[in-house]
Amino acid sequence: MMVEIPDPWVIFGVIVAFLAGLGGLYLYYKIRPFVKVQNGADPAHAERLEYYERQLIDMKIRLDALEMQDVEQKGEDPGTELRQFLEKFAKNAAVGQAAQGQDRMQAGPEAQVPPPAMPGLEHGNAVDHVLHLITHKAMTSRDIQITLKRSREHTSRLMKKLFEDGYVQRTQTKPYAYSITGKGREKISSRAEPQSVTAA
Repeated sequence: MMVEIPDPWVIFGVIVAFLAGLGGLYLYYKIRPFVKVQNGADPAHAERLEYYERQLIDMKIRLDALEMQDVEQKGEDPGTELRQFLEKFAKNAAVGQAAQGQDRMQAGPEAQVPPPAMPGLEHGNAVDHVLHLITHKAMTSRDIQITLKRSREHTSRLMKKLFEDGYVQRTQTKPYAYSITGKGREKISSRAEPQSVTAA
């Protein structure tokens, strides 16, 4: 089988055309960063964008002017309404408490019942308070934190200490739900007994 070899001038022409194409691509990528290519942006489109931008700026200026006029007409700062509402609420609460106090005084000393206190619970004793809280139902650390009105870190440290001392038990998964143990029940019952002795 015979293979025809093309004329040497044809081969030379193909090679020269290929090299010229490579050279053209090389030059194109070298020159392209320096040549500003127009993106074909429509001048009418640019004018329209400028028009809308001017309209938005004009509306912003008008809105600011209206707000300034409103503040000048009121002659007070914007938070005054909220402040007035809070003052009115505080006055109503004070009047309500005074009325309740008068009702108690009129009813006589037998009607004045002190608020129920948990046995063996001192005001500042957070440990006893927590143990009383979880006596009847398990509570999460977040629930205890809200009830104690303490920080999350303080509550976590307290619950960890109670758990390590064996006064409470907790679930295996987070968030932990704490419940009282027998040792914890003994602790609060031992605190309650001296008070009952002193009361008798």
